[in-house]
Amino acid sequence: MATFTTTDGTEIFYKDWGSGRPVVFSHGWPLNADAWDDQLKLVAAAGFRAVAHDRRGHGRSGQPWQGNDMDTYADDLAQLMESLDLRDAVLVGHSTGGGEVTRYIGRHGTDRVAKAVLLGAVPPLMLKTDANPEGLPIEVFDGIRAGVAADRSQFYKDLSESFYGANRAGSTVSQGLRDAFWLWSMQVGLKGALDCVKQFSETDFTEDLKRFDVPTLILHGDDDQIVPLVAAGQKSVQLVPDATLRVYPGAPHGLFAVAPYKDDFHADLLAFLNG
Repeated sequence: MATFTTTDGTEIFYKDWGSGRPVVFSHGWPLNADAWDDQLKLVAAAGFRAVAHDRRGHGRSGQPWQGNDMDTYADDLAQLMESLDLRDAVLVGHSTGGGEVTRYIGRHGTDRVAKAVLLGAVPPLMLKTDANPEGLPIEVFDGIRAGVAADRSQFYKDLSESFYGANRAGSTVSQGLRDAFWLWSMQVGLKGALDCVKQFSETDFTEDLKRFDVPTLILHGDDDQIVPLVAAGQKSVQLVPDATLRVYPGAPHGLFAVAPYKDDFHADLLAFLNG
């Protein structure tokens, strides 16, 4: 297994496939790099270097008690980029991973970055506040924490339904995909899983988004039951100076794994990488 060790002693697992311009993928909660396998294969076969890591607390990476916060996630990504000496990279972040990419650019700039892709990403802010009435109330996130704490296995099984839109008429979501979601989710340490809920829901990325200075593709399904389009993609595109928003009608949060939206996403991703 390929790993590196961060400055605070946490071992981070990563995949590194192919060669060429690096495309670095950051996964959503509560998954790991395996969720990106279709996209890693896609871009590596297209002549790019595909890299994806397991966020600390997730998958095959270390499960430290400390550091389960967005700043540290971003710093871990920076150390991955530095350890592999990745330059002229395209950063791709889904959901919480989109927050990680956004905070990375906010903290570390774009010296190593050429483009960014935010897919169903949590920025600028998921939590409903007086200034962000389109967000979700804190009770939603309290419910997530309670579900994970009480019976995380059943909670993840249930969450896969809305994550992939399996509860919608005409859904093509297989039981196998939902089982994979459960398997990946069960690899998250309980402390890291609970800490991450606060990070993806309450972190305000507004100032980070304003620091973007590279072409950015923002992608979102308009039937995203996890991260509402109106509170996320539609707001982020107004904050990033050089951004394009692509909305997929009827698509769920995990559209990158669900037909027919996956094919549309793949086409858009390759066009953006090659553009």
